[in-house]
Amino acid sequence: MDPASWKAYGKIDPELEAILPRMPPSKRIHEYPDVPALRSGIMENVGKLIAAGIISLPDLSGVHKEGVMIPARDGSSIRALTYRSEASMQSGELGPVIIFFHGGGFVFGPPEAFEKYVVWATKEIGLVVVSLDYRLAPEFPFPTPVHDAIDSVKWVAENGKSIGADLTKGFIVSGESAGGNLAAVAAHVAVDEGLSPPITGVLLQVPVLVHRDVVPQELRPYYTSEEEFKGALILPRETMDFFHKHYNPDLKSPLSSPLLWPSGHKRQPPTYLQLCGMDPLRDEGLIYEHQLREECGVPTKLDVFPGLPHAASSIFPMLSSSARATEKTKEGITWLLSQVRPV
Repeated sequence: MDPASWKAYGKIDPELEAILPRMPPSKRIHEYPDVPALRSGIMENVGKLIAAGIISLPDLSGVHKEGVMIPARDGSSIRALTYRSEASMQSGELGPVIIFFHGGGFVFGPPEAFEKYVVWATKEIGLVVVSLDYRLAPEFPFPTPVHDAIDSVKWVAENGKSIGADLTKGFIVSGESAGGNLAAVAAHVAVDEGLSPPITGVLLQVPVLVHRDVVPQELRPYYTSEEEFKGALILPRETMDFFHKHYNPDLKSPLSSPLLWPSGHKRQPPTYLQLCGMDPLRDEGLIYEHQLREECGVPTKLDVFPGLPHAASSIFPMLSSSARATEKTKEGITWLLSQVRPV
């Protein structure tokens, strides 16, 4: 690993730099008094962006969308949305499946967050998409969201055909930010417990993999982005602390910090990572990718988007780099499917 070369990723993207002065003022996440106010404020801001034409809702014509309820270990049920192309439903063809865990710091976010990918994922790649409405903090703090993620993955493994999926063609778990944390944890649990059929691929977008307070000493020379971007545009330290306060995880638990997984990463499925250059989470992603590839022999694919803050493709969809990120996501999923070995 060469952390000195990683610094170059932190130079701001010129297109982003040009639009920032024209962006309307808005509260930062940690400036909200509580989570309900945060959720209300985010919905209000999203509505304004849609009304202004800055973001648009995807056209899901030709895509069948259905809600399902997944049983959780505590007797509750987890809502999920499934998507598949209407053409595949008419033909009866079963497709590979991708499970998506949305971001939002474990405290906000809808399962519809993945819909920006649904049209091409279902129509072009033939995926069955399952997007989870896992329970959120502070109403449901750690470890409920991660238990929901694990239980949902196990349910899909047992019920793939009922949602139009053939998991032998591909069984991908994915997530963005906090959702990336859940996807990484679920993948490790699945490997340790010998889930059948097995997960065949993992997609992690700007994932949360370890808390700064429990980074091993030997990794600290490589872990500098958290300090470098403690005042970051999207995810400053105060915002991360806001999330942790409400999620209240056991920082030393691998269910919170999968980078520290006790059985290691050697049997992990092929993994595709997307990282942002101005993200305080950047270096934990780069460390994890290095461990998978160099230390564990796991096939990996990595894309880093220089000069962009955390989750920029979702928060700044008007940037040309966001369009590139979408294309890279498509390429990454196609690569993960190409790694599937016939049963």
